[in-house]
Amino acid sequence: MGFKKGDTVSVLDENMSGTVLKISGSTVSVETSEGFVLNFESHELIKIKTDTQIDAQLFNASSLSEVISEKEEYKPKKSVRVKPKERFEPTMEVDLHIHNLTKSTKNMGNYDMLTLQLDTAKHKLEYAIKHRIQKIVFIHGVGEGVLRTELEYLFNRYDNLKYYDANYQKYGVGATEVYIFQNVK
Repeated sequence: MGFKKGDTVSVLDENMSGTVLKISGSTVSVETSEGFVLNFESHELIKIKTDTQIDAQLFNASSLSEVISEKEEYKPKKSVRVKPKERFEPTMEVDLHIHNLTKSTKNMGNYDMLTLQLDTAKHKLEYAIKHRIQKIVFIHGVGEGVLRTELEYLFNRYDNLKYYDANYQKYGVGATEVYIFQNVK
C-alpha cells in the first residue's frame, strides 16, 4: 500500500497508531501518539482515514445541507389562545387615586389634587390615542363624584371615543372604561 508523509497509519499486529514521518524503501518511520518514532515494514501498516476524510467522502457540502433540511421537520408555530373574556378586557388601566400619583399630598389643596388627577388622565388618554390603544380604564374611586364628573367633561371634548362604566365585578362602581375609535375621519 502506498503511504505518504503525514498519513495516519495503524500497526496490524499491535494496538498502536501514528503519523508517517519518513519513507525509505519498504521501511516506514512512524511517530506514535505517545511521541516515539518507530520503524515498520510497509506490509505491517494499514492506512487509517481521519474523521474529516470520512465526512468528506460520505457527504459533500450540498448533500449535507440537503440531509439536514430533510431531518428538520416543519413545526407549526403555536398560537396563543385568548379566552373570550380576556379578549374584551381593556389593555390599559390608569389608577387616578391621589396616593398613586404623588408621594405626599402635604401642602396640596383639593383643587391641586383634582388638577393633578385630570392632567394625568389627559396625558394617558393622549398616549392611548397616539399609540392606538383601543380600550383604557380610568379608576377614579367612588367618593363624592367630583373626579368622575370632571373626567366625563374631559371625555366629551373628544369625538373619537365613547365612555361607560367599567366591569363592575373587577372594578366596582369607581371606574370608567373608554373605548377609542381608531379610524375616525
